[in-house]
Amino acid sequence: MESVMLGKSEAIRSIVLTLLAGEHLLLEDVPGVGKTLAAKALAGSIDTDFNRIQFTPDLLPSDITGSSIYRSDEKKFQFTPGPIFANVVLADEINRAPPRTQSALLEAMSDGQVSVDGKTYELPKPFIVVATQNPYEFEGTYVLPESQMDRFLMRTSIGYPEPESERKVLQSHRDGEPVDSIKNVVGTDDILQAQAAVRRVRFDESLEDYLLQIVHATRTSGDFRLGVSTRAALSFYRGCQARAITENRDYVIPDDIKSLATSVLSHRVLVDDFASQSSRQVVEDLITRLLQSIPVPV
Repeated sequence: MESVMLGKSEAIRSIVLTLLAGEHLLLEDVPGVGKTLAAKALAGSIDTDFNRIQFTPDLLPSDITGSSIYRSDEKKFQFTPGPIFANVVLADEINRAPPRTQSALLEAMSDGQVSVDGKTYELPKPFIVVATQNPYEFEGTYVLPESQMDRFLMRTSIGYPEPESERKVLQSHRDGEPVDSIKNVVGTDDILQAQAAVRRVRFDESLEDYLLQIVHATRTSGDFRLGVSTRAALSFYRGCQARAITENRDYVIPDDIKSLATSVLSHRVLVDDFASQSSRQVVEDLITRLLQSIPVPV
């Protein structure tokens, strides 16, 4: 991935961490900085199936999950899987589809399955949704509901590249698309084994208390109208374990919790002022201030 996403080591780390945690990622940034490329690079580096869903106002839930079609020759309905049936799914410009369509992702992201016409269909494993949205464009978009936001482990940005990295991007496109040259480095079995290893990472009880203090503080702080859910606490917990693995450790340390708190919690809390809610920086600053008020275990 680094050969394609030049100078974006932090973004790559967030993507890999999310995959290892068995969770989903929201990439929020301006157009043209590589959000779609990031998902393609992830899929290209793993021997997996990849599907892209372009979210639009006229997209239907069945366009995502699939539908049952009547086969007259067999005189029965046959289920045709939708694009959600892939290991890596890019939900491009997710906020351009209405809430009813966005809701088609809820069961898939939380349970790894979809229900159509009363029947349940398992999704392939591993399964990760990488969703993108432009936070600066509001016309023709819909605010993602809290239930949807709560299913993303992290919200992160890619950002503009440094001048020298951008020069390398220009040079790398001389002979075609660099993403097309990415080689598979791991298979699905490797990812599943890594995800199992993440769940075995040791989490000291004092650090569990520290994590829970942070979670509970979002619910009692006067800065937030709505704190984070128990699902968020579980995602936070799993994310810390995954970060430990990426640091070649089999145990969690306080830095794992502190480094992930902002990106894991900021999109899940609500503040009273709409202007502040729409400003990502304001919400992240509130999370940072909350962290500073809670003593770190030694």
